[in-house]
Amino acid sequence: MAGCASTQQKSTAYSSDTDPYDSEWIATADDPIGMLVVQKFKRDRRQVQSGVGSDNPLVSEALNYLGIRYRFGGNSPDTGFDCSGLVAYSAERSLGLKLPRSAADIAQQGISVRKNELKAGDLVFFNTMGRRYSHVGIYLGDDRFVHSPSAGGVVRVENMNMAYWSKRYNGARRLDNSLLASARAAAN
Repeated sequence: MAGCASTQQKSTAYSSDTDPYDSEWIATADDPIGMLVVQKFKRDRRQVQSGVGSDNPLVSEALNYLGIRYRFGGNSPDTGFDCSGLVAYSAERSLGLKLPRSAADIAQQGISVRKNELKAGDLVFFNTMGRRYSHVGIYLGDDRFVHSPSAGGVVRVENMNMAYWSKRYNGARRLDNSLLASARAAAN
């Protein structure tokens, strides 16, 4: 086989001690097909970790940040996220939509949605600080949402039916087509 002889090229093959999820740099060095395989493994792993598979771009984007640490005022994966930072960052990256920076201001966007009508990608709000809309997350389906919880925590998926979240649920908003159209028009 030509090209397979022992040359000093960097190998794209995964050894048993190399985690393919953490080895994206190996696959991209000289193997675009390997890169696609690694990306599929990452998507599959996110789905297994979160228990959610979704074609919703906002959901998919937010799930990319599972495990990123909480940081008050944080608005990127490099610095960490607070709840509204995660939502705003994910909305801008996936939808091109620039949302306000606070959960209370985000709660003024889109249209109100009843709890029994929630769809993946809807924003869910909670009263965690003695005031309405003090916490926001992204609904995934099956009563679960992704959010950046609080100091010492990381971006994670939780069940809205847990007593803590159920008692504090404030409502939900859907980022409607008029908001998305405005974002697209501003980008052009």
